[in-house]
Amino acid sequence: MKRSRSISAFAALAALGLLSACAAPTDVGSTGSITITFSSYTYGTQGAAAEGTQALLDAFAAQHPDVTVVPQAVPTADVLTKAKADVVAGDAPDVVQLGYSKMAEAFHTLPVQSIEQIAGDDWASHVEGINAALVQTGERDGSIAALPFTNSVPTVFYNADLFRAAGLDPDEPPTSIDEVREAAEAIVSTGHNGVYFGIADPSKSDYVTQSVINSAGGAIVSDSGEVTVDSAEAIEGLSAVQALTTDGLQPAVGLEDALANFSSGDLGMLVASTAVAGNLQTAAEGAFELRTTGFPSFSDGPARPTFSGAGLIVLSSDSAEQQAAWEFVKFLTSAEGYSIVTEQIGYLPLRADLVDDPDYLQGYFEENQLLVPPLEQLADVAPYLAFPGEDANQAVVLLQDDAVEPIVLRGADPKDTLTQVGDRIRELTAQ
Repeated sequence: MKRSRSISAFAALAALGLLSACAAPTDVGSTGSITITFSSYTYGTQGAAAEGTQALLDAFAAQHPDVTVVPQAVPTADVLTKAKADVVAGDAPDVVQLGYSKMAEAFHTLPVQSIEQIAGDDWASHVEGINAALVQTGERDGSIAALPFTNSVPTVFYNADLFRAAGLDPDEPPTSIDEVREAAEAIVSTGHNGVYFGIADPSKSDYVTQSVINSAGGAIVSDSGEVTVDSAEAIEGLSAVQALTTDGLQPAVGLEDALANFSSGDLGMLVASTAVAGNLQTAAEGAFELRTTGFPSFSDGPARPTFSGAGLIVLSSDSAEQQAAWEFVKFLTSAEGYSIVTEQIGYLPLRADLVDDPDYLQGYFEENQLLVPPLEQLADVAPYLAFPGEDANQAVVLLQDDAVEPIVLRGADPKDTLTQVGDRIRELTAQ
């Protein structure tokens, strides 16, 4: 079997396929005004994510009156599918905000351009200061074809008031799945819901699934490229999350209902992306004390969460549109762009120096500690692993819909379910 592709904070994503040739950089201004399209899953949503994305668009427009960006709101789960359809129709978006669970398949099936080649002489100075390992997640055939944009690691949001009411110390939050369980039991005893792992979400993202399996000592794909979603470690990790549901410590509801439950002050702990931080802060203001802590361990080893979120890819084949797309991508991944992403949406700052820069995020982090625990875990994040082949995203959907959700929310047998789904994924991704 062909070795799997790994999107990692320590190992580059290497994917098959040919890069389209890129023209030498041109001055956008010299071509007059130009319009490009931006396919985004945060644009057009509700709350902080939409407001933050609009703030990015407004700031770019003010600085680049010669470039008009037309945003396209696309649900997270549909971004890759829609991009494929648009390419076939001859109307591909110029810039796409693409989740990492879909990146490997996109590199196989979309005309993804080399951002590094489009940027030309701008490249080295621009990427200096961006988390270098995350930049490498977008490597394709020796050139960077995706830049990290909205990135996070799953974190534990918790209601400090519910902790106190349950006799728990909010200054000593749980660090392991056993401690999460104990805290949930205490909170449930006071008449509230205990914990919710956002492991089965509408976007079909598997970053929490991978974080659980990683932290239990396993992986969805082995070093040799074999699909290992049904390993003993994977079964153990998902069984532990399932037990929270079957024992009444975790509500058997969808992620949106869990978010509403936490926002209303009736859920003690929520394990999710920091992308929801902005909305949760708004809900908690004046109602309860909101805090965060790191993703828990699931075995004798340390916690090994992987990262979630999206990179930016360029599909334009026209040289002028490529340069306009580069100006847009360059702004989104600039100090100003990343600061807006952090302050207004809740993703992690991918330029470390922004945290201590008084012109950018120093004041924000002095007043807001929610992102500190996940920011600390980002330094030791585990690889995001992609299934092999051009059906990688279909394999993720299969894992999430036919294994994770039935196990965690509907009581399906973990071993039998993972074995059956593992066999189907192996067949789907066989090279």
